[in-house]
Amino acid sequence: MYFKIGPIVATAALAASAMPLMAADHQIRMLNKGADGAMVFEPGFMKIAPGDTITFIPVDKGHNVETFKGLIPKGAPEFKSKPNEEYRTKLDIPGAYVVKCTPHMSLGMVALIQVGDNPDNLDAIKTTTVPNLVRKRLEADLAQIAE
Repeated sequence: MYFKIGPIVATAALAASAMPLMAADHQIRMLNKGADGAMVFEPGFMKIAPGDTITFIPVDKGHNVETFKGLIPKGAPEFKSKPNEEYRTKLDIPGAYVVKCTPHMSLGMVALIQVGDNPDNLDAIKTTTVPNLVRKRLEADLAQIAE
């Protein structure tokens, strides 16, 4: 039997290019105690692609997730989950997002999510006034962006 490879390859390439790109789904756990101490998001820093989703999982009771006012990319929607509920969000706008656990923010329970490359809102995150424990965690997270 005789086959022409060219049309088969062209058809396969066309079919593959027509398939939608699959966005990834990441998970961040909300813990009373983790590798980085008490009251943490784990991981505390994550880099994802625009269009990926993140599911925040309250492993221990009493946690939620909320965007930190003024510390998300311009034009990105704010969000806030209910306590003790799993929350899933899709992050489409590139930049750096700081999220917090509302009841435990003063204890330093924040996380930094980098969406895409070269976030343009890092200066706002570096210069904002936050409690000392939040600053300490953010500085560790910000150092990972430079890597």
